[in-house]
Amino acid sequence: MAERLRVVLAGIPIADSEAAFRVLETHHAPTYYIPQSDILMSALVPASRETWCEWKGRAAYFDLVLNGRRVRNAAWCYPAPTARFAQIRDFVSFYAGSVDEAWVGEMRVRPQPGDFYGGWVTPNLTGQIKGAAGTMHW
Repeated sequence: MAERLRVVLAGIPIADSEAAFRVLETHHAPTYYIPQSDILMSALVPASRETWCEWKGRAAYFDLVLNGRRVRNAAWCYPAPTARFAQIRDFVSFYAGSVDEAWVGEMRVRPQPGDFYGGWVTPNLTGQIKGAAGTMHW
């Protein structure tokens, strides 16, 4: 991915990358997966939550813990993704609503509507994005 991604919590950069992957799904805002080498991994603590994606496989979650602040299930990764998504193995994605700032290039990110999806909404996106009430089964 050509654009720089940044994630900030409590004024501290958690992630800063120009080597991320962007994943697109129907009616979703893009989800960005960042290599662990570009993340302050000492701030990520494995959480007990797991979910299943029919396309990518089992997701493992992390709490963000920094300066006495804990944000539960703020990030996730696919430790053993399906073959189709092998490139995102162990790359980490963050919920934009769980951090203070997320950026794609110079565009500030808003979280995808609702509390289920992890897409990053930027001003350049067009079309309807699911996640709000009444859109879960599009």
